[in-house]
Amino acid sequence: MATSYLLGVSTRRVEKLAASLGVAGLSKSQVSAMAAELDELVDSFRSRPLDRGPYTFCWIDALTQKVREGGRTVNVHCLIATGVNAGGCREILGIDVTSAEDGAGWLAFLRGLAARGLSGVALVTSDDHAGLVSAIAAVLPGAAWQRCRTHYHRNLLTRVPKTAQPWVSTLVRTIFEQPDPASVRDWHAQVAAALEAKLPAAAAHLDEARDDILAFTAFPREVWRQVWSNNPQERLNKEVRRRTDVVGIFPGRGAIIRLVGAVLAEQDDEWTESRRYMGLEILAACRKAAQPGMGQDKPSEAGLTAEAIPD
Repeated sequence: MATSYLLGVSTRRVEKLAASLGVAGLSKSQVSAMAAELDELVDSFRSRPLDRGPYTFCWIDALTQKVREGGRTVNVHCLIATGVNAGGCREILGIDVTSAEDGAGWLAFLRGLAARGLSGVALVTSDDHAGLVSAIAAVLPGAAWQRCRTHYHRNLLTRVPKTAQPWVSTLVRTIFEQPDPASVRDWHAQVAAALEAKLPAAAAHLDEARDDILAFTAFPREVWRQVWSNNPQERLNKEVRRRTDVVGIFPGRGAIIRLVGAVLAEQDDEWTESRRYMGLEILAACRKAAQPGMGQDKPSEAGLTAEAIPD
């Protein structure tokens, strides 16, 4: 029954399953009691030492869940962190639930990870969550922040008229198609300059976000696609949502931790048994590139004119 719960089967369907097995009168409280057997597993998973570092790359995101508290339904935030360990495998680093997705919540979450052994982080990839960048600087000194290019792309297009969005979208994507760090940064400047002529608000937005969305260029090109966005985390989030959508509204925060934590523990086991996410040689190169003074290239001579932007 606990396995059925973990797989995203609703309480009502679990009752029907029990009836088909000859178990009559299984109540919702009994189903919940069976599911509580997962608590020990989840607690052990959440408190385990993070001793497989250094964790060169980390991805962090937050999922909103509904829970009943104080006689009403409120939104809480499920914070989830993943990383690549020294063996090149992806690993679930932690999960927590907070009332607000703010600096205090992120700070407590990251401090908890650091206390368990999170170290050696060179880059954290996430959306532009409030307070997260400050929390990273406070808890993970030396770690850079990569603003998810996918989320940023969507934010940028809100500053652009609908008719110009396809063209701007195509232009911005070309920034990430350049072959080396110098070309990426130079082309970013060219795109911003071209946008300035007809879409100054978008140009300013792009220029302001330059360092945040191009942090990936400090690392070897072989890992760019893996670290420049939160897409790897989004696929994990999709699976979590598939399980939690069955529940809808959780009876308490403990129930969120139980279900989401069990799903993440299951995923972590699968990652441990799968092939490496990053090769050991490329990870070593990434750690070297993260050292001060590494990965600096001369600007390229690429050019882009305002004529490339449609009226």
